[in-house]
Amino acid sequence: MEIYLIRHTTPNIEKNICYGQLDIDVTNSFENEASKITTAVSSETGTLVYSSPLKRCIKLASKFSQNIITDKRLMELNFGDWENHNWDAIPKTELDVWMNDFVNVSIPNGEAYTDLFKRATEFFYEITSNNNSKKIIITTHGGVIRSIVANINNIPLSKSFDFKIEYGQIIKIVKQNNSYKIL
Repeated sequence: MEIYLIRHTTPNIEKNICYGQLDIDVTNSFENEASKITTAVSSETGTLVYSSPLKRCIKLASKFSQNIITDKRLMELNFGDWENHNWDAIPKTELDVWMNDFVNVSIPNGEAYTDLFKRATEFFYEITSNNNSKKIIITTHGGVIRSIVANINNIPLSKSFDFKIEYGQIIKIVKQNNSYKIL
C-alpha cells in the first residue's frame, strides 16, 4: 500500500497571523501549485482520498477525486483563543507557557500538540490497518503530517518540528507486512 500525506498549498493569510483550524482559502498560486502535486501523485481507480474538512485541504483533494472522505481528525492544531490573531498580540505570559512545553500545554480554549498527535495517529492507523486499497491520498496540514512521521520514525514530538514541511509537500509512505516506511 502507498500512502501519500500532502500538505495543503499556500494559504491566503497575512504573515504573522496565528491560524490552525481557521478555515481560510488558498492563494492565487493554487492552480500552479496543485498542478505540480498532481503531476507527482496520480489518482487511479480505487484510490481513496481523505481530507481535512478545511477548504485549503478540500480544494486540493478535489484535484484527485470528487469522492473525498473528510475527517475532523485531519484538522490542524486548534489554536483556540489565538486563532486569527497576530502572534505579537498574544499575551506574552500565555505564549511563554505554551512555548516552554508546546507538546503538553493546551492553548487557551484550544488543544495541546499531544491532542493533535493522538487524533492524527489514530486516524492514520485506522485507515491503513484494515484497508485493501493500493493507494491512499491524504490532504492535510503540517502538524498532522509531523505527528504521523514522528510516530512512524519514533521521533519525540518535541523534535518533530525539526522536520520541515513546505506547502504542497508530499510525503510517501509504503506499508508492507504491517510495517511503515517513509520514502
